[in-house]
Amino acid sequence: QVQLVESGGGLVQAGGSLRLSCAASGRTFSTYAMGWFRQAPGKEREFVAAIRRSGATRRYADSVKGRFSISRDNVKNTLYLQMNSLKPEDTAVYYCAVDRSGTLSGHEDEYDYWGQGTQVTVSS
Repeated sequence: QVQLVESGGGLVQAGGSLRLSCAASGRTFSTYAMGWFRQAPGKEREFVAAIRRSGATRRYADSVKGRFSISRDNVKNTLYLQMNSLKPEDTAVYYCAVDRSGTLSGHEDEYDYWGQGTQVTVSS
């Protein structure tokens, strides 16, 4: 069992930055690939980014490529999402989860142990 707790969300103006954190407890964090998803009001949850256990390989949704960066600290058992050049369309609840397949899948069905989410609101 893995417990995940997201933090770092908030209200920011367009063009601003935020860094989200996902603290993991329970089983060994370093053995899992991890991912970030987001869900905007009235929309389905969508893939944002994923990272392999070692951090050597990362994958991004086209909508965030070049603006967001996923990283991890396996000593601190923490996953991060650095978000720069934020746009109003980035407004959503952001979730971290364990990629049980380890393939950096973009499908939420491949993920387990979801956190409770953190709200990001970008004003225009």
